[in-house]
Amino acid sequence: MAGNGSKRKTSPVNVMGRPSKIYKQDPYLGGAENGQPPAEDEQYFMEMDGEDRISLPPIAATADTAEWQATIEKVVRNVVSIHFCQTCSFDTDAAISSEATGFVVDAEKGYILTNRHVVGAGPFWGYCIFDNHEECDVYPVYRDPVHDFGILRFDPKAIKYMPLTALTLKPDLARVGVEIRVVGNDAGEKLSILSGVISRLDRNAPEYGEGYSDFNTNYIQAAAAASGGSSGSPVVNLDGHAVALQAGGRQDGAATDYFLPLDRPLRALECIRRGEAVPRGTIQTQWVIKPFDECRRLGLSSEWEAAIRKGFPKETGMLVAEIVLPEGPADQQLEEGDVLIKVNGELLTQFVRLDSILDTSVDKKVSLLVQRGGKDIEVELQVGDLHAITPDRFVTVAGGSFHNLSYQQARLYAIPVKGVYVCEAAGSFKFESTDSGWLIESVDQKKTPNLDAFIEVMSKIRDRARVVVTYKHVRDLHTLTTSIIYIDRHWSNKMRLAVRNDVTGVWDFTDLAEPLPAAPPVRCKADFARPDYVGHPAAADIIRSFVRVSCTMPLKLDGFPRARRVGFGLVINAEKGLVLVSRGIVPFDLCDLSLTIAESIIVEAKVVFLHPLANYAVIQYDPSLVDAPVQSAKLATEQIKQGAPTIFFGWNQNFRAVVTPTTVTDITTVAIPSNVSGPRYRAINLDAITVDTGLSAQCGSGVLVREDGTIEALWLNYLGERSPHSQKDVEYHLGLATPTLLPTLSQIQSDITPSLRILNIETNTVQMSQCRIMGVSESWISKVAEANPSRHQLFMVRKIDCAPPSGYDDQSLHEGDIILTLNDQLITRVTELDIMYDQEHLDALIVRRGEELRLRVPTIPTTDLNTTRAVIFCGAVLHAPHHAVRQQISKLHSEVYVSVRTRGSPAYQYGLAPTNFITAVNDAPTPSLTEFVREVRKVDDNTYFRLRVVTFDNVPWVATMKKCEHYFPTLEFVREDGVWRKKAFGTEGDGVGGMGGVGGGVDEMTGMDEAG
Repeated sequence: MAGNGSKRKTSPVNVMGRPSKIYKQDPYLGGAENGQPPAEDEQYFMEMDGEDRISLPPIAATADTAEWQATIEKVVRNVVSIHFCQTCSFDTDAAISSEATGFVVDAEKGYILTNRHVVGAGPFWGYCIFDNHEECDVYPVYRDPVHDFGILRFDPKAIKYMPLTALTLKPDLARVGVEIRVVGNDAGEKLSILSGVISRLDRNAPEYGEGYSDFNTNYIQAAAAASGGSSGSPVVNLDGHAVALQAGGRQDGAATDYFLPLDRPLRALECIRRGEAVPRGTIQTQWVIKPFDECRRLGLSSEWEAAIRKGFPKETGMLVAEIVLPEGPADQQLEEGDVLIKVNGELLTQFVRLDSILDTSVDKKVSLLVQRGGKDIEVELQVGDLHAITPDRFVTVAGGSFHNLSYQQARLYAIPVKGVYVCEAAGSFKFESTDSGWLIESVDQKKTPNLDAFIEVMSKIRDRARVVVTYKHVRDLHTLTTSIIYIDRHWSNKMRLAVRNDVTGVWDFTDLAEPLPAAPPVRCKADFARPDYVGHPAAADIIRSFVRVSCTMPLKLDGFPRARRVGFGLVINAEKGLVLVSRGIVPFDLCDLSLTIAESIIVEAKVVFLHPLANYAVIQYDPSLVDAPVQSAKLATEQIKQGAPTIFFGWNQNFRAVVTPTTVTDITTVAIPSNVSGPRYRAINLDAITVDTGLSAQCGSGVLVREDGTIEALWLNYLGERSPHSQKDVEYHLGLATPTLLPTLSQIQSDITPSLRILNIETNTVQMSQCRIMGVSESWISKVAEANPSRHQLFMVRKIDCAPPSGYDDQSLHEGDIILTLNDQLITRVTELDIMYDQEHLDALIVRRGEELRLRVPTIPTTDLNTTRAVIFCGAVLHAPHHAVRQQISKLHSEVYVSVRTRGSPAYQYGLAPTNFITAVNDAPTPSLTEFVREVRKVDDNTYFRLRVVTFDNVPWVATMKKCEHYFPTLEFVREDGVWRKKAFGTEGDGVGGMGGVGGGVDEMTGMDEAG
């Protein structure tokens, strides 16, 4: 995207230590040996302005002659800057928003030539800008299955203020020594002109590692040093003819670029002009150019070398089979290392001629003569349809997206072109460790060899069912992975088929099978394992009070970085099915909860209560469905002391129970650090317990238990800040004493939903030396020592939540105030602040600027702090600012807060970022989501509108954005009567023909990508 683009799209993430694809060695460059990647200066990039751009120093063109200046003046009118979104992950392409270049090749019909990695294999949404800054929408009409070119269509009538002309394609004029100019959108700039000289015509296509790569073609090499955004630029000669298409280059700063010859683009353009399909043939074999000396080592005879040199005196190499795909037309017929001599009796050394023969022989047979180890081998092969093994449809179900494995992916890993490929591993199909690369072998014990079989199987699976899925990764077909997944057909209720339409340039969506209702739950019987913990019978028995909690969140809310969390909860009332669990596992109530009891019984649960400060939630399951000796935990009523012996019982990362006797090392007041880049829930104003055992750092769930089985403290995981160095979330494992929980838990067990009120402050402790300097009297210092002999401390207001719209009154606390008493009770322990929970006002005695003041401080209700409504618009998730935002900001600019955005969406393309506030739509104020929804519904689809936005740092700006309901329908999630419901705007289900959910790309928050 503008200003933060990339040289090439990001490769899929490495999985579980599997090796990346082996880089191919270029025989002219040397480099890769023993399967290792080439040196950094031998890796290539696709030149496209996207995410994570690696900037190269632009090489300025030398002073041009009058002829060149005249040529460039004519050429620039044909060059366009393309701004586009690939709206969801598909095949080798991740969802992105980016910029590139193209040029008009037919002014009358409105055709633009650019790269295939710009047009992409999947859904595309974009527009182009001409040299005079006129703008019009563009739609794909063709993307080559293999070669790096694609054709976009625009409406010539939309360009009113400049005459349209087209560049003529002249592939035969690309010759060594020809001076050229690359005219394009270089490094995200509107127009850049770079000069160079063609130095080679016969290099192999550059290998970009994982992801899309061109092959089975020669590339042109020149010294030009174009950079990000120049993809699709015309390479022109002095006469103003396009002789090649900019495609890639070196990423080490060397002034070397790689251009695609225009022979095949010209053929495709001519077919499209005639209204014909573009036939493409294949024998599923990758060929590379190898020099004669290497061909001789492979077995090329001197007789055939002489014949080739005589027939093609300028040639220095021949085509050699590099990869022969298993189960393809050439399998068992050709072998890697075969030197191609003839095709249909014709001597052949050029990719262009090979492509021509195959493209005119679809569904026919061709004869090949190859040399293998000095022997002539003649084979007859059936030519397949290349389009048939290039996916043009995908299905979205249960949050994931799937299509048949493509020839591109199969070629990349030398595997058969078959199987169901997970192009968007999300929702129910969010497997561990990676976002892409999985092949589904079976679902619910039924084989899924292709997409049609997969659709048939998925259509018969009930909502909320748990089914067995087997799958492999394309990097490792030796290993079959088996998992049990939970099928979500209620949040992701549509099974939707998307089919590419090259006439309209958009993908058509069709709803398939309606979701089958969930099966009624059944009562199950089980018993708990009885681990033999020597010397700790109470610890062995406490296992009956633990259940495993799995929380799946269909939507990113409140800045929480994960879509799924698993941990353990403590049963506090077995008769009512009440379980206490960390808010690091259950952060909010828009979620699906599953509890596993006795490692045998799985039941659904719901959120009953979320504590606003103390990092715990209470959830509830139906105990009538559980026939197992679940035991209610006995919670201690007295505070645990520093230095006290206790037994640590925890659950480690492998979900195994571990036990050890230990000692309480410290009890100290802490506040979990805030996440600067994206506010999310954190615990504050709490006394944290630490213990003297290394197991405590390994366990995110557990308890501290006495010998008699009484629970003295919970052991919880606390989500902290994101590390700026590792970009990983920090989790703190700390103890929380049980007596502080009892008043609230007592209400819940009495079927009363607590309605807590809190002081909207964050405090930190101050020692007596500091208090004396700040004006606390000696008498109060003496009272503190008497009231709390173990810790001489008071509390200072460190931070106040942002003010309400009416502002703070003169009775409010200020930052820097030292709290002496609340309702005449001296406050020296953080637990003593709990007096606020049931009070509308507190009589406070404070010290401010060295003087004692009495205030009647209001408390605020916590019922408004939880998110109860979210709107998905143009790929952004919007909701009212949650509690963490209010804690970290001094002023709320509106109640429309951007929590997360989807890559490849309009929100991403036009720069609407997480933590922004939207204050107006087309100058109409939007103080809340209600006004926002009302205003955006007035905006017609595919039209621009204005947003007034304020950043988290109080910087106002104006964004222009184009609405895209087709790919990013407006949806709403609303909590009504304690139940979340998903609503759609428009007239067709989940939107106007678009994808359900949030689109299809990776969710992006500030400082966090989606994690497992």
